[in-house]
Amino acid sequence: MLKIMVDDRQLRKNMRQLAERDVRWAAKLALDDTAIDVLKHVQGRMDQVFDRPTRFTKNAFMVKKAHTRDLEAQVTERPSFGSRHYLKTQEFGGQRRKTGLESLLDARLGYDGIISAVTPAGGAKLNAYGNWSTGERNQALSAVQAQRDATANTTQRSRRRNRKRAGFFVPRAGSKLSPGIWKRNADGSIQKVMHFTRAMPMYDERLGFFDGAEKVWRDRLPLHLRRTIGRAVDRMHSRA
Repeated sequence: MLKIMVDDRQLRKNMRQLAERDVRWAAKLALDDTAIDVLKHVQGRMDQVFDRPTRFTKNAFMVKKAHTRDLEAQVTERPSFGSRHYLKTQEFGGQRRKTGLESLLDARLGYDGIISAVTPAGGAKLNAYGNWSTGERNQALSAVQAQRDATANTTQRSRRRNRKRAGFFVPRAGSKLSPGIWKRNADGSIQKVMHFTRAMPMYDERLGFFDGAEKVWRDRLPLHLRRTIGRAVDRMHSRA
């Protein structure tokens, strides 16, 4: 349990002048502002720990504001992300779960081997965050007949119409090419865009959410309380 004490004589004097509802409202505002500071700290930690974190990663947490009847603010995961979000593994370490792309390939791709995890290869086009570009990924999934919507898969007719477009393929069993998705360029050269692996990645503890959050909470809450209580006293005097 985290206990935060505020020892400030002027603050206590101000609080004695206020009605309970004013004190609770000031406390609610201070808790909300402190939670926002904690959230900013966590997002800043992501910039330090991860290489170009995506907006999805940085928006994994949200502030649940306090209420005057329940003086507790929270920095918590967004309900839409749930237990599968990979930041849980980054915080506590361990083996991550399959991504949506990995599950899709495992279910839809006609492949004889085991696909536990996939990672971009040297020939993949990457976006600003270092992830496989959406455009090339969709082209590759269509070419290897692995789109979730089967009508989006490449057909023989569309291949003939776009002969100059790069093609994608998965090597057959026994091929000298390593498992994954390969791209065949218009000039006949090939390069690998996606690795298939049998082992799921294991992560060490990296984010350090709780330690840093507690320090921010201890440092910022007393400051916010002084400000919000002082503002409440000013409003009371202005009404007098």
